Amino acid sequence: MTLTITYPAALPVSERREDLMAAIAANQVTIIAGETGSGKTTQIPKMCVELGLAEKGLIGHTQPRRLAARTVAERIASELDVEIGAEVGFQVRFTGHVGPQTKIKIMTDGILLAEIQRDRLLRKYSVIIIDEAHERSLNIDFILGYLRQILPQRPDLKVIITSATIDPQRFAEHFASADGPAPIMEVSGRTFPVEIRYRPLSGPLSGADDDDSGTGADRHLDGGNSEEDRDPLDAVCDAVDELSREAPGDVLVFFSGEREIRDAADALAGRIKTKPRLRDVQILPLFARLSLAEQHAVFTPGPRRRIVLATNVAETSLTVPGIKYVIDTGTARISRYSHRTKVQRLPIERISQASANQRSGRCGRVSDGICIRLYSEEDFDARSEFTDPEILRTNLAAVILQMTAMGVAKGPKDVEKFPFVQPPDSRAITDGVTLLRELGAVNAQGGITGVGRQLSQLPVDPRLGRMIVEAAKRGVAAEVMVLAAALTIQDPRERPTDKQQLATEKHKRFVDANSDFTGFLNLWRYIKEKQGELSSSAFRRLCKAEFINYLRVREWQDLFTQLKQMAKPLGIKVSGNDIDPVANHDAIHMSLLTGLLSHIGLYDQRKREYAGARGTKFMVFPGSALFKKSPDWVMAAELVETSRLWARVAAKFDPLWAEQVAPELVKRSYSEPHWSKKMGSVMAHEKVTLYGVPIVPDRRVHYGRIDPELSREMFIQHALVEGDWHTNHKFFHRNQALLAEVEELETRMRRRDLRVDDEALFEFYDGRVGSEVVSERHFDKWWKDARHDNPALLDFDTHVVMAEEPELDETAFPKIWTEGEFELPLSYEFHPTAPGSVPNPSDGVTVQVPLLFLNQLHEAPFRWQIPGLRAELVTALIKSLPKSVRKNFIPAPDMGRQAAAALAADFNPSADPLEPSLELALRRLRGHVIPPGSWNWDAVPSHLRMTFQVVDKDGRILEEGQDLAGLQAQLAGATRRAIAEQLGATPKTTQAGRAPLGTHAAGTTAPGAPTATGGGPSSNIPGRSVSPRDGSLGAVGPEADTVGIRERSGLTAWSVGTVPREVRRLVSGHTVTGYPALVDEGATAGVRIFQRQDVQESAMRGGVIRLLALRVPSPDRYVLDHLSNTEKLTFSQNPHGSVAELIADCTLATIDKLTPAELPWNEKDFNALYEVVRAELFDSVFSVTAVVERVLASKLRIDKALRASNSLPLISALNDVRQQLELLVYPGFVAKTGFAQLSQLPRYLAAIERRLEKLPSNVARDGQSMAAVQRLEDEYDDAVAALLPSQRSTGGLEHVRWMLEELRVSLFAVELGTAYSVSEKRVRAALAKALAG
Repeated sequence: MTLTITYPAALPVSERREDLMAAIAANQVTIIAGETGSGKTTQIPKMCVELGLAEKGLIGHTQPRRLAARTVAERIASELDVEIGAEVGFQVRFTGHVGPQTKIKIMTDGILLAEIQRDRLLRKYSVIIIDEAHERSLNIDFILGYLRQILPQRPDLKVIITSATIDPQRFAEHFASADGPAPIMEVSGRTFPVEIRYRPLSGPLSGADDDDSGTGADRHLDGGNSEEDRDPLDAVCDAVDELSREAPGDVLVFFSGEREIRDAADALAGRIKTKPRLRDVQILPLFARLSLAEQHAVFTPGPRRRIVLATNVAETSLTVPGIKYVIDTGTARISRYSHRTKVQRLPIERISQASANQRSGRCGRVSDGICIRLYSEEDFDARSEFTDPEILRTNLAAVILQMTAMGVAKGPKDVEKFPFVQPPDSRAITDGVTLLRELGAVNAQGGITGVGRQLSQLPVDPRLGRMIVEAAKRGVAAEVMVLAAALTIQDPRERPTDKQQLATEKHKRFVDANSDFTGFLNLWRYIKEKQGELSSSAFRRLCKAEFINYLRVREWQDLFTQLKQMAKPLGIKVSGNDIDPVANHDAIHMSLLTGLLSHIGLYDQRKREYAGARGTKFMVFPGSALFKKSPDWVMAAELVETSRLWARVAAKFDPLWAEQVAPELVKRSYSEPHWSKKMGSVMAHEKVTLYGVPIVPDRRVHYGRIDPELSREMFIQHALVEGDWHTNHKFFHRNQALLAEVEELETRMRRRDLRVDDEALFEFYDGRVGSEVVSERHFDKWWKDARHDNPALLDFDTHVVMAEEPELDETAFPKIWTEGEFELPLSYEFHPTAPGSVPNPSDGVTVQVPLLFLNQLHEAPFRWQIPGLRAELVTALIKSLPKSVRKNFIPAPDMGRQAAAALAADFNPSADPLEPSLELALRRLRGHVIPPGSWNWDAVPSHLRMTFQVVDKDGRILEEGQDLAGLQAQLAGATRRAIAEQLGATPKTTQAGRAPLGTHAAGTTAPGAPTATGGGPSSNIPGRSVSPRDGSLGAVGPEADTVGIRERSGLTAWSVGTVPREVRRLVSGHTVTGYPALVDEGATAGVRIFQRQDVQESAMRGGVIRLLALRVPSPDRYVLDHLSNTEKLTFSQNPHGSVAELIADCTLATIDKLTPAELPWNEKDFNALYEVVRAELFDSVFSVTAVVERVLASKLRIDKALRASNSLPLISALNDVRQQLELLVYPGFVAKTGFAQLSQLPRYLAAIERRLEKLPSNVARDGQSMAAVQRLEDEYDDAVAALLPSQRSTGGLEHVRWMLEELRVSLFAVELGTAYSVSEKRVRAALAKALAG
């Protein structure tokens, strides 16, 4: 079909048709520069057809935007009077109307890029027209560079660059040939004059008066009110006021962002109310996120005057009709890539001169216009001439990917060499390659990967493409395609300025608390459901009512459909199932994460912000569902910097996902490799980071795969050498047993040079164990095969483990200590310490003593130590001697060896005490006498003194120490209970089934049962011995005799038959002897078994008295009735609290008086004693009360004297008296003192009264006597304090206590006489005797 080509005469380009066609025909590259509206976009393609170029191939015509491509195609088709898809066609992403007859093909620059991959030299095209080249998008710059590369290979290809009059010379130079730059053809636009007025924020303010009507370029010089640093909003309002005085016309105001537009709208709304001229003005915002209805109001002029508040979207992309005036704030948000944070920023910047001119040009389309710039002319002149092209301010990942996929570039260096119009910074290229590596699109060398080839065929951002590729593997391609399409378009959810709250409420149903992505999927499902339920018109009404943009929904759904089609050749199949964001939540978000690995962040609780990749700090955008929740981990679809860095469209995620989806990107660091016995492997702490963000802060991992060499060494050292592992391998246990023998030998001989060091053992194993062994599991696998070839491969022998083989005298270092009939196991520890440091308490020889036999051992034989240490012990003892004595026995080591030999030859450690024997041996060797008491055992090293370890019948250690007597005293109660238990006399052993008290279960007397006097064939009692090594007591067989008594409590009558004087039992080959007795429990009596006979007798008397007191009738009432008035008055001043308690105390003392020294041991004798006590109690009690009355009367006089005296010189003596009185008269003193000693109390108190009478005139002598007594009392108190709570005071100590009272009588009231001779010396002798006994 022959085309009829006409050119609208009104278009400036039509006037230059001949010149333009001549330039195109004569040159391979032609630059055509003209303002918007000149007609170059629609007329140049027709000129190419007229030149016959369409006969040689297609005329390709690129547009930067899809809408423009469709609109231009429709306009050209209309002018040529043809159908779209015939001679004139168009193709945009996913949509095309191109047929075999097509001559002119209008397309987006992205479509041309995609065709380059299939047609490297663009051979189907005869002409390529690049329209709007001045926009300098990434695609435009790449196409211009690529065309320059292929033009030498396609001399028949015509290239036409159309541009606004913004720097056309740069394009001409880019396509320069040998003949010079490409020709530039200028075409003027349809514009009217525009007056520029400068109104900077600081400086003089012009146009404030209504009469001011100055015009022209001089307007900025007019005077007026001076106001410095005005608020930008005030400046806008002032400019609107100024323009309101001009001819009617719409005003276009440029702002940098949506927030500034909203603030200005509020400010202008207030200003309008005060200005009559502006009363009918309509304020309209214009920005990308506006709803369609709001946009429609901008592009549909009405009868009212309008003020349009716009971002730079109205600078070139959109033409707002009817604009006569422009107010330019001079700023805009310019998308700019940050090399530091690796994110796209939207900072507010000063616009370039070219952008300012574009803005002013918006008001010269319909008539003469005025542009008010809110900055100075000097500021304008200082600004950059042009806005930086996109290639200099964005991430180049998509361009680099396409270049690599096309084979134009094989690496970053090829990208740098590519002939861009303006080459990008090398850092931008590096960052682009880094992003592609993050996505797995290129390898370390920059070569494209399989994933990269898939991404290059998906017409979406590489990050979104990566998500789709991953989603296909995880079976969620449909869901992720929905999200990819949603992230490509504007959010379909609208929030009109005047209905924001209502829109928010409507949109709440889609919100997911953990993911904004899920919110999109919820919206998608809702839309699909409603589309299925409603008609098309009803669905449109629903969208409008619920603030959902219908056209964006259509675009969203179309994009999804097109993505599905484009993904099919890649093998990505999308199922027809419904979208399920809940069931597939993890898979969806793991797929998303593959494209957002550098958009993750960890919440910092302290700073209340997220720490992101490469040190970035960001916050979740306020519009996100996660804004107030602040989850620990988030990922974001984009990070955009405005007032700060914001994460838009965010979701919570599991940081471990990042390790799964990008194992090659994470960095792992390891610290503290250590052996783990539990794991049987070398473990280490692993830290996993992704771009500096710690996704795994601390995790224990097996170190064998990380450092096999070190792990093998540590396995051999810790497991095989040190034995720190769980294993059943027999070779290892044989080796450990051999090492234990050597170490035990070292310990006994107190040496550390017999066993080889660990290094030698390491070398032994290192030379035999396989190189692949790095853990217990690896060893088991290796040894399973190795032992079949050589079962003894890893067995030690003595030559391996011993540096030398010493001669050991077993008698010098025995394992058993024989003490009388006892054989006690010995153990050795060798823990030497540096001189002067605290010795290790476990160092030396330890003898293990069963608790049962503790009280039967004597310390003297143990002082001799074992023979192997005796020479060292003697040497230490010699060194402990005073210097005057020690000098006779030097050198001490030589003398020690000689003396030890003499001791071994002439003395018996079992019978002879060590100190006298050593004194005699040294006297024989050197002839010098050693005075008794010269030895200082405290100076002897701890390891040379025997340690006693007391164990119970189960082998548990109860106590240990080097003081045998102290242990015997400390464990006296436990020993008593152990004896009672072994004798079967405790309730536990009785209930366990042992026959009680020497009888069989039937009640008959057991054969061989011990008698009350301890007779009976005890030597024939059978029993079982145990190994002396473990020291346990063993169990008594059922055939062994049992004792005739058991411990009891709560007795109120004699119900125990005969109490034997002693009971015996054969345990572990040794006779255990116990001494049963009744005991006083306070309100009742009981039966206990004691270790010592003297304690038995003391306890028995108290128990008998308590049973008698419980049985005899109380004389309390009788005594009260027969007391004299004086006695009653005195008794009322008692320390007991009541007279009745005092009389009860007297009753106990009376029973004590009536009880003979020979106590009853059976029920018959007890009953006989009871009859005697019952008969004499009532008469005898008055003898006790008479003594008590004298004691109490004396105490009252003493108390009165003490209260009356407050002289300071007497204070010490008075305090001494008070303390003495408290020890004599106290609650319960009558019975506790006992009748024998009670009769002496009146004399002791009389002595106190005499002392108080003499005291004022005898202070000095009294003080000397008091000091002597107090020294003795301190010694007595120390002796009593040494007794444990379970140990009863001995009769000897009781005698000392009363001797101290007699001594006080002799010192302070000698005229009263003493019961026996007493002195300081006699008291000390008695105390020493009591302690020794």
